[in-house]
Amino acid sequence: MALRVNGKVVTPTGVVRQGCVEISGNRIAAVAEYPAKRDGHWIVPGFVDMHTHGGGGHTFTTGDADAAREAAAFHLRHGTTTLLASLVSSPLDLMRAATAAFAPLVREGVLAGVHFEGPYLSAARCGAQNPEYLRDPSTDELAELIELGAGAVRMVTLAPERAGALEAIKLLTSHGVVAAVGHTDATYDETRAAVAAGASVGTHLFNGMRPLHHREPGPVVALLDAPSVVCELVADGVHLHDGMLTFASTTAGPERTALITDAMAAAGMPDGEYELGGQAVTVADGVARLARDGAIAGSTLTMDAALRHAVSAGIGIADAARMVATTPARAIGLGDQVGALQVGLRADLVVLDDELNVVRVMRGGSWLE
Repeated sequence: MALRVNGKVVTPTGVVRQGCVEISGNRIAAVAEYPAKRDGHWIVPGFVDMHTHGGGGHTFTTGDADAAREAAAFHLRHGTTTLLASLVSSPLDLMRAATAAFAPLVREGVLAGVHFEGPYLSAARCGAQNPEYLRDPSTDELAELIELGAGAVRMVTLAPERAGALEAIKLLTSHGVVAAVGHTDATYDETRAAVAAGASVGTHLFNGMRPLHHREPGPVVALLDAPSVVCELVADGVHLHDGMLTFASTTAGPERTALITDAMAAAGMPDGEYELGGQAVTVADGVARLARDGAIAGSTLTMDAALRHAVSAGIGIADAARMVATTPARAIGLGDQVGALQVGLRADLVVLDDELNVVRVMRGGSWLE
C-alpha cells in the first residue's frame, strides 16, 4: 500500500505547487503533480547535517553512545534525518573510544558517520577548539581510526598548513573519507594545494579561518573558487552576517553550499553553563561562547531554524532546501541514498507550515510520532 503525502513539494529543480510524494516501503516511489483545492504544507527533503556536536542537552564530543542516540533523536525532531556526529580536538584515546562507540550506531543507521573536527588544526585559528590537544596530522593515527571504524569515519577537518597535512588528505580520500579544510591560517596557495590533494569541504567557511585580504585572498577565496569544494555555512545570524551568507551562497551556488548547525549540547536547551571538549561554555540569548575568551563555541541552531534563517535572508526555498539536504548529502558521499525528493531515494521528508516550522517528520517511510 503506497503512502501519499500531498502539498507544495520542493524538488532539486523547483517547487511542485500542487504535488505529492508517493512512498512505497522506505523509498520514494513517485513525485508528481496532484491537483488539490489548496496548496497545503511545504514538503521538503529530510535535512542532512554534516557538522553537529550535539543537541537537546546531549553531546557527541565525549564518545558516549547513549548521549549520541539522544542527540540524534533531538535533531530528528527538528527534521534532521541524516547527520554526522562531530567531535572536537581530543587526545587519540578519546578518538579511538568514540570511533568504537559510534561504529555500531552508524551500522544501525542512527548516525551517518563520524566527523573529526580536529585535532590537526591551527593554534592561531583554534576558535573554541581546546589548544592543548592541537597537533600535526598523523597518517598513522588516521589509518588506525579508519580501520577501527570500518566505514564509520566519514569526514576529518584539518588545517592544510600543518606539517603532514597533504599526506593526511591523500590518505583520507584514498579510503573514501572526506577531507575538509578548517580552523586554518593557510594562505591561498596552501589551501589550493589541499584542494589539489583531494580536500572537498570547507568547514564553516569564514569561521576559524584567516580572513579575506585583497593581496592575500586566504582560504575563503580558494575554497569558494574551487569547483570540487562544498562550503559549509552556519546560518544563525551570529556566525555570519546575512550579507556574507547570501554572498557566499550566491558565489558557490546552492550545489556547492551546505548549511550546517555546528550545534552543541545546548541546542534546544535554556541559557546557562555547558561544556565543549572539556572547556566551559556560557550560553546567553541562545549564543554559545567560551567562558575563557568569549570565542563563539558552536551554536544552538537546528536545521529547521537554519532553513528559516536562509529564506528570511532572501534565499529561495528550492535553493535553501538544496543547501540543507541535497548538497550536504552529496558532500559526504550519500547523494545516491538521501537528500532529495527523488524516486528511489530513502523516504526522508519534512512537512513544514507556511512559517517553515516543522509539522511532521518522516524517516525511511515512517512518520516520527
